[in-house]
Amino acid sequence: MKKIGAYQAKTHLAELLDKVARGQSFLLTRHGQVVAMLTQPPGRERASTEEVIRELHQFRQEVRLDGPSLKSLIEEGRK
Repeated sequence: MKKIGAYQAKTHLAELLDKVARGQSFLLTRHGQVVAMLTQPPGRERASTEEVIRELHQFRQEVRLDGPSLKSLIEEGRK
């Protein structure tokens, strides 16, 4: 687990949060001493690619949008 100083963590928090969302963890230090750990919450493990694809297929079967088709919207935009 990578150690990062508190000041660096503060100035790059958004980037660190993106990395944590992708599964990385960090130890935060102050004056060289570990004071905190930045990691995903329990139960928030990264899903496998196959699981995500399966959930997307299921979502597409369950959710349908009513209204004009994409093709008709494109044709309308060309007028």
